[in-house]
Amino acid sequence: MALWHKYPPVAYFAVFVGVLGHASTEFFAVLSGVSGPELSVWRFLLGGAGLVLLALAMPGTRDLVAPFKTHGWKLLFLSLLGVTIGYLVFHWSLDFASVPQVATLVTTIPIFVAISNLLINKAPITRGKIASGLCAVAGIALLITDGYVASLAGSGESLFGIFLATACAAAVAAYSVLVRPIIAIYGALRITAITMMLGGIGLWLVVGLFFGVWAEPSLLAGLGAPALTSLLVIAFWNTTITQFLWIGGLAAVPDITRGSYLFFLKPVIAALLAVLVLGQDLSATQILAIIVITGSVFGELFLDRKAED
Repeated sequence: MALWHKYPPVAYFAVFVGVLGHASTEFFAVLSGVSGPELSVWRFLLGGAGLVLLALAMPGTRDLVAPFKTHGWKLLFLSLLGVTIGYLVFHWSLDFASVPQVATLVTTIPIFVAISNLLINKAPITRGKIASGLCAVAGIALLITDGYVASLAGSGESLFGIFLATACAAAVAAYSVLVRPIIAIYGALRITAITMMLGGIGLWLVVGLFFGVWAEPSLLAGLGAPALTSLLVIAFWNTTITQFLWIGGLAAVPDITRGSYLFFLKPVIAALLAVLVLGQDLSATQILAIIVITGSVFGELFLDRKAED
């Protein structure tokens, strides 16, 4: 754990691998045959359990009780905020807004990280971050809609869905900023395991009580081997490992806003995976969007460095 705190490039790389895991979730979700709120419930229940087992397997992180003694209520709040509420409103938003609308808004998480960091830690948002963030969002809109702005326009009925998707981005961003001081004390593995597991239980209860969808073990038995394998990949690769690297990396990087900007690369990675794995072709608009997004992400680093000099 001390390695990524001592060497910032290692922390940034951990965040990037975490983004890579986020970007590949949709591929395995399609193969699993499970969708909607039920997928999120299984993802965080199984993924959270994997994190707990991983923490218990290592001598330095086995004490999962100590964090509750000093930060019990805050851990419960962060679990509900970052997982239960964050992923509940994400799936709920899809009932009202279009997929391009939700996908674009959720990918603005880095912008909300910058705002949360400003409000909570009084960390200023530099001109480079503002410029690169706006350019990246514009590129993401182009990439996801393939240039058809009408796909993002929506109607009056979609306003509630847009609000929910925005709430998801804000909740996940606030969690990322607020959990950082606790991780500095107890380490990323223990805190990620606790919040993911508690958040998964909360998600299971809320989805069952208010949406009537109960994730029961018997449902897993009805899945075929390929579908079950895909679901387990989502749980243990896209959640256990990905969330650990993403949250732990963000807690270790010197600049959390800069580190979170790597999340803008999520749709780019997904598009490249579609080309490499599914054999799909990229349009000229999509290629332009990828150039804009990657240029914005890496350009921010040089813009701010130049300003600092």
